[in-house]
Amino acid sequence: MNNIFSNIDAVKHMTAAISREADPERAYRIMEVCGTHTMSIARYGIASLLPANISLVSGPGCPVCVTSQADIDNSIDLAYGAARKLDSGAVQITTFGDMLRVTGSDGRSLYNAKAERNNVHIIYSPLDTLSLAKDNPDKHYVFMAVGFETTTPMAAGLVHTAAQQGISNISVLSMCKTMPAAFDLLLADPNAKIDGFLCPGNVSIITGSSIYEPIVAAKKAAAIVGFEPMDILSGVLEIIRQINKNDYHVANTYTRAASSDGNKKAQALTNKIFEPCDARWRGLGWLKGSGMAIRYEYMDYDAISLYNLNTRREEQPTQCRCGDILRGYIAPSACPLFGKACTPMTAVGPCMVSSEGACAAYYKYRI
Repeated sequence: MNNIFSNIDAVKHMTAAISREADPERAYRIMEVCGTHTMSIARYGIASLLPANISLVSGPGCPVCVTSQADIDNSIDLAYGAARKLDSGAVQITTFGDMLRVTGSDGRSLYNAKAERNNVHIIYSPLDTLSLAKDNPDKHYVFMAVGFETTTPMAAGLVHTAAQQGISNISVLSMCKTMPAAFDLLLADPNAKIDGFLCPGNVSIITGSSIYEPIVAAKKAAAIVGFEPMDILSGVLEIIRQINKNDYHVANTYTRAASSDGNKKAQALTNKIFEPCDARWRGLGWLKGSGMAIRYEYMDYDAISLYNLNTRREEQPTQCRCGDILRGYIAPSACPLFGKACTPMTAVGPCMVSSEGACAAYYKYRI
Protein backbone atom coordinates (compact mmCIF):
# COMPACT_ATOMS: atom_id res chain seq x y z
CA MET A 1 0.00 0.00 0.00
CA ASN A 2 2.09 2.87 -1.30
CA ASN A 3 -0.24 5.67 -2.37
CA ILE A 4 -1.57 8.27 0.00
CA PHE A 5 -4.98 6.59 0.18
CA SER A 6 -3.58 3.20 1.21
CA ASN A 7 -0.41 4.15 3.11
CA ILE A 8 0.03 1.84 6.10
CA ASP A 9 1.05 4.60 8.51
CA ALA A 10 -1.93 6.71 7.45
CA VAL A 11 -4.24 3.72 7.91
CA LYS A 12 -2.85 3.13 11.42
CA HIS A 13 -3.37 6.79 12.27
CA MET A 14 -6.94 6.70 11.01
CA THR A 15 -7.89 3.49 12.79
CA ALA A 16 -6.48 4.93 16.03
CA ALA A 17 -8.68 8.01 15.54
CA ILE A 18 -11.72 5.80 15.02
CA SER A 19 -10.94 3.87 18.21
CA ARG A 20 -10.71 7.13 20.15
CA GLU A 21 -13.99 8.46 18.77
CA ALA A 22 -16.06 5.28 19.13
CA ASP A 23 -18.01 5.15 22.38
CA PRO A 24 -17.29 1.71 23.91
CA GLU A 25 -20.72 1.73 25.55
CA ARG A 26 -22.65 1.68 22.30
CA ALA A 27 -22.74 -0.32 19.06
CA TYR A 28 -22.39 1.24 15.62
CA ARG A 29 -23.94 -0.50 12.64
CA ILE A 30 -22.81 0.96 9.32
CA MET A 31 -24.00 -0.21 5.91
CA GLU A 32 -22.09 0.16 2.66
CA VAL A 33 -24.42 0.29 -0.32
CA CYS A 34 -21.87 -0.25 -3.06
CA GLY A 35 -20.52 -3.56 -4.27
CA THR A 36 -17.10 -2.04 -4.88
CA HIS A 37 -17.02 -0.93 -1.24
CA THR A 38 -17.98 -4.45 -0.18
CA MET A 39 -15.08 -5.93 -2.13
CA SER A 40 -12.59 -3.28 -0.94
CA ILE A 41 -13.59 -3.80 2.68
CA ALA A 42 -13.04 -7.54 2.30
CA ARG A 43 -9.84 -7.27 0.27
CA TYR A 44 -8.10 -4.94 2.70
CA GLY A 45 -9.49 -6.54 5.85
CA ILE A 46 -10.94 -3.21 6.96
CA ALA A 47 -13.53 -4.69 9.30
CA SER A 48 -10.77 -6.41 11.29
CA LEU A 49 -9.08 -3.02 11.88
CA LEU A 50 -12.10 -1.55 13.64
CA PRO A 51 -13.21 -1.81 17.27
CA ALA A 52 -15.50 -4.74 17.97
CA ASN A 53 -18.50 -2.48 18.53
CA ILE A 54 -18.39 -1.17 14.93
CA SER A 55 -20.07 -3.48 12.42
CA LEU A 56 -19.83 -3.04 8.67
CA VAL A 57 -22.86 -4.50 6.90
CA SER A 58 -23.29 -5.09 3.17
CA GLY A 59 -26.43 -3.69 1.56
CA PRO A 60 -28.15 -3.70 -1.85
CA GLY A 61 -25.27 -2.04 -3.69
CA CYS A 62 -24.35 -4.75 -6.19
CA PRO A 63 -26.45 -4.23 -9.34
CA VAL A 64 -26.25 -7.86 -10.46
CA CYS A 65 -27.19 -9.04 -6.96
CA VAL A 66 -30.39 -6.98 -6.81
CA THR A 67 -31.53 -8.03 -10.28
CA SER A 68 -34.70 -10.02 -9.74
CA GLN A 69 -34.99 -13.68 -10.65
CA ALA A 70 -37.78 -12.79 -13.07
CA ASP A 71 -35.53 -10.35 -14.95
CA ILE A 72 -32.76 -12.93 -15.10
CA ASP A 73 -35.24 -15.49 -16.44
CA ASN A 74 -36.27 -13.02 -19.15
CA SER A 75 -32.62 -12.54 -20.11
CA ILE A 76 -31.97 -16.25 -20.37
CA ASP A 77 -35.19 -16.91 -22.26
CA LEU A 78 -34.16 -14.24 -24.74
CA ALA A 79 -30.74 -15.84 -25.19
CA TYR A 80 -32.43 -19.17 -25.87
CA GLY A 81 -34.63 -17.76 -28.60
CA ALA A 82 -37.77 -16.57 -26.84
CA ALA A 83 -38.11 -13.66 -29.26
CA ARG A 84 -41.66 -13.25 -30.48
CA LYS A 85 -41.31 -10.58 -33.14
CA LEU A 86 -37.97 -11.27 -34.77
CA ASP A 87 -36.21 -14.38 -35.99
CA SER A 88 -34.91 -15.83 -32.72
CA GLY A 89 -31.92 -17.34 -34.51
CA ALA A 90 -30.67 -13.85 -35.26
CA VAL A 91 -30.72 -12.65 -31.63
CA GLN A 92 -27.34 -11.96 -30.06
CA ILE A 93 -26.80 -10.98 -26.42
CA THR A 94 -24.14 -8.55 -25.20
CA THR A 95 -23.39 -8.39 -21.51
CA PHE A 96 -20.80 -7.58 -18.89
CA GLY A 97 -19.08 -10.66 -17.48
CA ASP A 98 -20.81 -10.48 -14.09
CA MET A 99 -24.12 -11.56 -15.61
CA LEU A 100 -22.73 -14.64 -17.33
CA ARG A 101 -23.09 -17.27 -14.61
CA VAL A 102 -26.23 -16.01 -12.88
CA THR A 103 -28.65 -18.93 -13.11
CA GLY A 104 -32.30 -18.77 -14.05
CA SER A 105 -35.13 -20.64 -12.38
CA ASP A 106 -34.54 -23.61 -14.68
CA GLY A 107 -30.81 -23.81 -13.88
CA ARG A 108 -29.64 -22.35 -17.19
CA SER A 109 -27.46 -19.26 -17.50
CA LEU A 110 -26.07 -16.95 -20.16
CA TYR A 111 -22.88 -18.98 -19.81
CA ASN A 112 -24.81 -22.06 -20.95
CA ALA A 113 -26.31 -20.13 -23.86
CA LYS A 114 -22.86 -18.93 -24.88
CA ALA A 115 -21.58 -22.51 -24.96
CA GLU A 116 -24.64 -24.03 -26.63
CA ARG A 117 -25.74 -21.29 -29.03
CA ASN A 118 -22.66 -19.07 -29.41
CA ASN A 119 -24.85 -15.97 -29.26
CA VAL A 120 -23.65 -14.35 -26.02
CA HIS A 121 -20.83 -11.81 -26.17
CA ILE A 122 -18.91 -10.40 -23.19
CA ILE A 123 -18.27 -6.70 -23.68
CA TYR A 124 -16.40 -4.02 -21.74
CA SER A 125 -18.46 -1.03 -22.83
CA PRO A 126 -22.06 -0.81 -24.10
CA LEU A 127 -20.70 0.88 -27.21
CA ASP A 128 -18.99 -2.43 -28.11
CA THR A 129 -22.52 -3.51 -29.01
CA LEU A 130 -22.56 -0.79 -31.65
CA SER A 131 -19.48 -2.20 -33.37
CA LEU A 132 -20.91 -5.71 -33.41
CA ALA A 133 -24.21 -4.48 -34.85
CA LYS A 134 -22.45 -2.54 -37.60
CA ASP A 135 -20.33 -5.55 -38.55
CA ASN A 136 -23.28 -7.98 -38.54
CA PRO A 137 -26.36 -6.20 -39.93
CA ASP A 138 -28.20 -9.53 -40.33
CA LYS A 139 -28.24 -10.08 -36.56
CA HIS A 140 -30.00 -8.23 -33.75
CA TYR A 141 -27.97 -7.35 -30.65
CA VAL A 142 -29.61 -6.99 -27.24
CA PHE A 143 -27.55 -5.30 -24.54
CA MET A 144 -28.26 -6.53 -20.99
CA ALA A 145 -28.28 -3.18 -19.16
CA VAL A 146 -27.72 -3.80 -15.45
CA GLY A 147 -26.54 -1.07 -13.13
CA PHE A 148 -27.29 1.96 -11.02
CA GLU A 149 -26.91 5.67 -11.80
CA THR A 150 -23.23 5.12 -12.61
CA THR A 151 -23.72 2.86 -15.63
CA THR A 152 -27.18 3.90 -16.84
CA PRO A 153 -25.72 6.88 -18.79
CA MET A 154 -23.61 4.41 -20.78
CA ALA A 155 -26.72 2.46 -21.79
CA ALA A 156 -28.36 5.77 -22.68
CA GLY A 157 -25.32 6.64 -24.78
CA LEU A 158 -25.70 3.39 -26.72
CA VAL A 159 -29.34 4.13 -27.58
CA HIS A 160 -28.65 7.77 -28.39
CA THR A 161 -25.70 6.94 -30.67
CA ALA A 162 -27.57 4.12 -32.43
CA ALA A 163 -30.52 6.44 -33.08
CA GLN A 164 -28.25 9.20 -34.38
CA GLN A 165 -26.47 6.82 -36.74
CA GLY A 166 -29.64 5.05 -37.85
CA ILE A 167 -28.51 1.64 -36.60
CA SER A 168 -31.66 -0.40 -36.09
CA ASN A 169 -30.36 -3.88 -35.17
CA ILE A 170 -29.77 -2.93 -31.53
CA SER A 171 -31.99 -2.93 -28.48
CA VAL A 172 -31.49 -2.60 -24.73
CA LEU A 173 -33.04 -4.80 -22.05
CA SER A 174 -33.11 -2.27 -19.24
CA MET A 175 -32.73 -3.70 -15.75
CA CYS A 176 -31.18 -0.45 -14.53
CA LYS A 177 -32.14 0.88 -11.12
CA THR A 178 -31.76 4.00 -9.01
CA MET A 179 -30.75 4.10 -5.35
CA PRO A 180 -33.18 6.46 -3.53
CA ALA A 181 -36.08 4.00 -3.21
CA ALA A 182 -33.75 1.37 -1.76
CA PHE A 183 -32.54 3.87 0.84
CA ASP A 184 -36.17 4.68 1.70
CA LEU A 185 -36.92 0.99 2.21
CA LEU A 186 -33.90 0.44 4.45
CA LEU A 187 -34.67 3.54 6.49
CA ALA A 188 -38.21 2.31 7.11
CA ASP A 189 -37.14 -1.25 7.94
CA PRO A 190 -36.90 -1.72 11.74
CA ASN A 191 -35.09 -5.04 11.30
CA ALA A 192 -32.20 -3.47 9.39
CA LYS A 193 -31.06 -1.37 12.39
CA ILE A 194 -28.66 0.81 10.41
CA ASP A 195 -27.01 3.81 12.12
CA GLY A 196 -25.22 5.24 9.10
CA PHE A 197 -24.45 4.70 5.44
CA LEU A 198 -21.24 4.67 3.44
CA CYS A 199 -22.67 6.21 0.26
CA PRO A 200 -21.24 5.11 -3.10
CA GLY A 201 -18.69 7.50 -4.53
CA ASN A 202 -19.21 6.26 -8.11
CA VAL A 203 -22.96 6.89 -8.00
CA SER A 204 -22.35 10.28 -6.38
CA ILE A 205 -20.11 11.37 -9.26
CA ILE A 206 -23.20 11.19 -11.47
CA THR A 207 -26.00 12.19 -9.10
CA GLY A 208 -24.36 14.59 -6.68
CA SER A 209 -25.18 14.52 -2.98
CA SER A 210 -28.87 15.45 -2.90
CA ILE A 211 -30.14 11.86 -3.21
CA TYR A 212 -28.82 11.16 0.29
CA GLU A 213 -30.79 13.92 2.04
CA PRO A 214 -33.57 11.51 3.12
CA ILE A 215 -30.94 9.56 5.07
CA VAL A 216 -29.99 12.49 7.28
CA ALA A 217 -33.63 13.58 7.51
CA ALA A 218 -34.24 10.19 9.13
CA LYS A 219 -31.50 10.92 11.69
CA LYS A 220 -28.98 8.56 10.15
CA ALA A 221 -25.38 9.41 9.32
CA ALA A 222 -24.21 9.62 5.69
CA ALA A 223 -20.77 9.92 4.12
CA ILE A 224 -19.91 9.83 0.41
CA VAL A 225 -16.88 7.58 0.23
CA GLY A 226 -14.22 6.50 -2.28
CA PHE A 227 -12.75 3.03 -2.62
CA GLU A 228 -9.26 3.03 -1.14
CA PRO A 229 -8.65 1.98 2.50
CA MET A 230 -8.23 5.57 3.68
CA ASP A 231 -11.41 6.58 1.84
CA ILE A 232 -13.46 3.96 3.61
CA LEU A 233 -11.89 4.54 7.01
CA SER A 234 -12.38 8.31 6.75
CA GLY A 235 -16.04 7.65 5.97
CA VAL A 236 -16.36 5.41 9.03
CA LEU A 237 -14.77 8.11 11.20
CA GLU A 238 -17.15 10.75 9.82
CA ILE A 239 -20.16 8.55 10.53
CA ILE A 240 -19.01 7.82 14.09
CA ARG A 241 -18.62 11.55 14.73
CA GLN A 242 -22.06 12.36 13.31
CA ILE A 243 -23.69 9.72 15.49
CA ASN A 244 -21.83 10.80 18.63
CA LYS A 245 -22.73 14.48 18.11
CA ASN A 246 -26.27 13.76 16.89
CA ASP A 247 -25.37 16.02 13.96
CA TYR A 248 -26.56 14.37 10.76
CA HIS A 249 -25.55 15.72 7.36
CA VAL A 250 -24.30 14.41 4.03
CA ALA A 251 -20.51 14.56 4.32
CA ASN A 252 -18.50 14.31 1.11
CA THR A 253 -15.18 12.62 1.90
CA TYR A 254 -14.60 11.91 -1.82
CA THR A 255 -14.22 15.50 -3.03
CA ARG A 256 -11.46 14.58 -5.50
CA ALA A 257 -14.14 12.96 -7.68
CA ALA A 258 -17.66 13.72 -6.41
CA SER A 259 -19.35 17.11 -6.22
CA SER A 260 -22.63 18.35 -4.82
CA ASP A 261 -24.19 18.77 -8.28
CA GLY A 262 -22.86 15.63 -9.97
CA ASN A 263 -22.42 15.21 -13.71
CA LYS A 264 -25.11 17.32 -15.39
CA LYS A 265 -24.37 16.01 -18.89
CA ALA A 266 -24.73 12.39 -17.79
CA GLN A 267 -27.95 13.24 -15.96
CA ALA A 268 -29.35 14.97 -19.05
CA LEU A 269 -28.47 12.05 -21.34
CA THR A 270 -30.05 9.55 -18.96
CA ASN A 271 -33.24 11.62 -18.71
CA LYS A 272 -33.39 11.99 -22.50
CA ILE A 273 -33.46 8.22 -23.07
CA PHE A 274 -34.96 6.81 -19.85
CA GLU A 275 -37.86 7.55 -17.53
CA PRO A 276 -38.60 6.17 -14.04
CA CYS A 277 -40.70 3.04 -13.68
CA ASP A 278 -41.51 0.57 -10.91
CA ALA A 279 -38.92 -2.18 -10.59
CA ARG A 280 -38.58 -5.42 -8.69
CA TRP A 281 -35.41 -5.85 -6.62
CA ARG A 282 -34.19 -9.21 -5.40
CA GLY A 283 -34.98 -9.44 -1.71
CA LEU A 284 -36.54 -5.98 -1.59
CA GLY A 285 -39.61 -6.48 -3.78
CA TRP A 286 -41.28 -3.89 -6.01
CA LEU A 287 -39.95 -0.38 -5.39
CA LYS A 288 -41.92 2.47 -6.92
CA GLY A 289 -40.05 4.60 -9.45
CA SER A 290 -36.76 2.76 -8.90
CA GLY A 291 -36.35 1.37 -12.41
CA MET A 292 -35.36 3.00 -15.70
CA ALA A 293 -37.57 2.36 -18.73
CA ILE A 294 -36.76 3.48 -22.24
CA ARG A 295 -38.94 6.42 -23.26
CA TYR A 296 -41.62 6.08 -25.92
CA GLU A 297 -39.59 8.18 -28.37
CA TYR A 298 -36.90 5.47 -28.37
CA MET A 299 -39.22 2.46 -28.17
CA ASP A 300 -37.60 0.90 -31.25
CA TYR A 301 -34.59 0.25 -29.02
CA ASP A 302 -36.55 -1.25 -26.12
CA ALA A 303 -36.06 -5.03 -25.94
CA ILE A 304 -38.97 -5.42 -23.51
CA SER A 305 -41.41 -4.07 -26.10
CA LEU A 306 -39.63 -5.51 -29.11
CA TYR A 307 -39.69 -9.03 -27.75
CA ASN A 308 -42.89 -8.69 -25.71
CA LEU A 309 -41.14 -9.81 -22.54
CA ASN A 310 -43.21 -10.45 -19.44
CA THR A 311 -41.93 -7.99 -16.83
CA ARG A 312 -44.53 -9.18 -14.30
CA ARG A 313 -43.68 -12.86 -14.41
CA GLU A 314 -43.72 -14.56 -11.03
CA GLU A 315 -40.56 -15.11 -9.02
CA GLN A 316 -39.65 -18.74 -8.47
CA PRO A 317 -38.96 -19.80 -4.86
CA THR A 318 -35.37 -20.62 -3.93
CA GLN A 319 -33.39 -21.56 -0.83
CA CYS A 320 -30.94 -18.77 -1.61
CA ARG A 321 -30.91 -16.06 1.09
CA CYS A 322 -29.46 -13.29 -1.07
CA GLY A 323 -32.47 -11.16 -0.13
CA ASP A 324 -31.71 -11.30 3.59
CA ILE A 325 -28.06 -10.53 2.89
CA LEU A 326 -28.97 -7.52 0.72
CA ARG A 327 -31.16 -6.12 3.51
CA GLY A 328 -28.34 -6.49 6.01
CA TYR A 329 -30.22 -9.07 8.08
CA ILE A 330 -27.54 -11.76 7.93
CA ALA A 331 -23.93 -12.21 6.89
CA PRO A 332 -23.32 -14.44 3.85
CA SER A 333 -21.86 -17.17 6.07
CA ALA A 334 -25.27 -17.50 7.77
CA CYS A 335 -26.86 -18.78 4.57
CA PRO A 336 -27.07 -22.60 4.74
CA LEU A 337 -25.97 -22.86 1.10
CA PHE A 338 -22.84 -20.72 1.52
CA GLY A 339 -19.65 -22.59 0.67
CA LYS A 340 -21.57 -25.83 0.20
CA ALA A 341 -24.14 -25.95 -2.58
CA CYS A 342 -23.26 -22.32 -3.40
CA THR A 343 -19.68 -21.52 -4.45
CA PRO A 344 -18.34 -19.25 -7.23
CA MET A 345 -18.33 -22.19 -9.63
CA THR A 346 -21.71 -23.59 -8.51
CA ALA A 347 -23.45 -20.36 -7.55
CA VAL A 348 -27.09 -20.55 -6.54
CA GLY A 349 -27.60 -16.80 -6.16
CA PRO A 350 -26.10 -13.70 -7.80
CA CYS A 351 -24.44 -12.51 -4.56
CA MET A 352 -21.95 -15.35 -5.11
CA VAL A 353 -21.63 -14.80 -8.86
CA SER A 354 -20.92 -11.09 -9.09
CA SER A 355 -17.40 -9.84 -8.49
CA GLU A 356 -19.05 -7.18 -6.30
CA GLY A 357 -21.34 -9.55 -4.41
CA ALA A 358 -21.13 -9.90 -0.64
CA CYS A 359 -21.06 -13.71 -0.83
CA ALA A 360 -18.26 -13.64 -3.40
CA ALA A 361 -16.27 -11.26 -1.15
CA TYR A 362 -16.81 -13.45 1.91
CA TYR A 363 -15.87 -16.60 0.02
CA LYS A 364 -12.78 -15.15 -1.64
CA TYR A 365 -11.35 -13.49 1.43
CA ARG A 366 -12.76 -15.93 4.02
CA ILE A 367 -14.11 -13.18 6.24
